[in-house]
Amino acid sequence: MLRYLNQCSRGRGAWLLMALTAFALELVALYFQHIMLLQPCVMCIYERCALFGIMGAGIVGAIAPKTPLRYVAMVIWIYSAIRGLQLAWEHTMIQLHPSPFMTCDFAARFPTWLPLDKWLPQVFVASGDCAVRQWSFLSLEMPQWLVGIFAAYLVVAVLVIIAQPFKPKKRDLFGR
Repeated sequence: MLRYLNQCSRGRGAWLLMALTAFALELVALYFQHIMLLQPCVMCIYERCALFGIMGAGIVGAIAPKTPLRYVAMVIWIYSAIRGLQLAWEHTMIQLHPSPFMTCDFAARFPTWLPLDKWLPQVFVASGDCAVRQWSFLSLEMPQWLVGIFAAYLVVAVLVIIAQPFKPKKRDLFGR
């Protein structure tokens, strides 16, 4: 399995699949916001940023998967998955244990050199409350689903990193 994961990390297909899954999740978030009229909170916006990081890692990895650039993509991938998992967990705790002392900000705080909320307000402006439960599926709230999603991204990232020293086997004419 580790040899297979190493082989996948050296091809564009797996990286593009990762970018595509993150893009699909971003589209779902925008569907919830603009079609279902759910109001994203600040934590939702930060979780979106983590998904954009994973999508960016997939794009970086797909650019030149056989070069050391894929290691840069793995660093972006693991950082985004860890941060996404931390944010989704914190958001889940806010929803499961609401407290007047544990609240989220009213607006996302982006660095001055990257004001995403100014550049693309349709995607990055928060208007909801983190403690409000707006949507659930199979009795799990949206941040609980994101905990599972980011955990899956993280587990696969760790396995791919562990698989890097395992070179794919060279096959001869008879498949040995």
